[in-house]
Amino acid sequence: MANILCFHFCFFILYLFLYQTQTEAYNPGFSVQLTRKNSPSSPFYKKIITPNNVAFTRVTSNNGDYLMKLTLGTPPVDIYGLVDTGSDLVWAQCTPCNGCYKQRSPMFEPLRSKTYNAMPCDSEQCNSFFGHSCSHQKLCSYSYSYGDGSITKGVLARETVTFTSSNGEPVVGDIIFGCGHSNSGTFNENDMGIIGLGGGPLSLVSQIGTLYGTRRFSQCLVPFHTDPHNSGTISFGEDSYVSGEGVVTTPLVSEEGQTPYLVTLEGISVGDTFVPFNYSEMLSKGNIMIDSGTPATYLPNEFYDSLVEEMKVQSSLIPIEDDPDLGTQLCYRSETNVDGPILTAHFEGADVQLMPIQTFIPPKDGIFCFAMAGTDDGDHIFGNFAQANLLIGFDLDRKTVSFKPTDCINQ
Repeated sequence: MANILCFHFCFFILYLFLYQTQTEAYNPGFSVQLTRKNSPSSPFYKKIITPNNVAFTRVTSNNGDYLMKLTLGTPPVDIYGLVDTGSDLVWAQCTPCNGCYKQRSPMFEPLRSKTYNAMPCDSEQCNSFFGHSCSHQKLCSYSYSYGDGSITKGVLARETVTFTSSNGEPVVGDIIFGCGHSNSGTFNENDMGIIGLGGGPLSLVSQIGTLYGTRRFSQCLVPFHTDPHNSGTISFGEDSYVSGEGVVTTPLVSEEGQTPYLVTLEGISVGDTFVPFNYSEMLSKGNIMIDSGTPATYLPNEFYDSLVEEMKVQSSLIPIEDDPDLGTQLCYRSETNVDGPILTAHFEGADVQLMPIQTFIPPKDGIFCFAMAGTDDGDHIFGNFAQANLLIGFDLDRKTVSFKPTDCINQ
């Protein structure tokens, strides 16, 4: 989840009500449809038993974010968590849950699971988690917070996780997850927790993806305002490698085991006009993170302001200035998406073209707004609006991020 306060861009997500499902898979590894080198010496290592065919799970899209289904416990319970490349912890709301946000589906009940195993506070896994403490019952208590003010508190536990293979056979293993007993923040009733896909050892990528021989995964997100029955995918394992015509690759600047996926953005071109990321100082490496848990793209104020001015110059439409609901965002009246200009994000060694479907979103009928915002807090984010219709591969071993223009609806 982004390290950005939600008020910068809240109005963008108030009108997003898409629900996208279905499944698709690859082999080896597994894929899930979206509507975001573990080793035996790691304290979080636990081998997963997988059949030789592919595995999949259902997910949905919800309010500008993506929900991925995990099946936890014995008997199995479906958990739909927000897919978040900006965090590590996998957690779900658990009973008893005092002070928790309202949830539509039943919460996970650890006492009903035969395979639930709370971690003792003196365990290696507990001591490896930076936000832990010891409860009165000598269990590993955790507290994990997010930049938007959301927070989860509970107990770290090991639990069985089950996916479904393409021939119906189970793909069974176990993970360390957070059983959240006190959770609050910017959640809605469809959210049952968060599935962290960051680069840290406790993320789903590190706990599961690497069991297929590589710390690699890829995602392909559909634009948020497509038909609700359309979906994108996220794949783990060897076959998640992004290759073929049109692929561009940029270095991953993040340190080993670091959560955010940091890359270097040199600037953005509006049409043929280049707008630099930084006018007055030397360009810093790793100046922006790729975050599937944040809808909007956040840029430094000066950079954003210059980008907006160039957008106005190159657009034939007249910006809306008389709608207080829109604030200062660049918005146009249009029944269909804005016709240009095309943007190109210039990452180090990788030029990624962004079409209007990735850069403008409709907060209300007949209006499209620029899906980027300025910020002065230093947290710069390439959000999931811009990531749509791009097959994005994260390779933690090679320390690269690859982009390939893709029709994610028909992938």
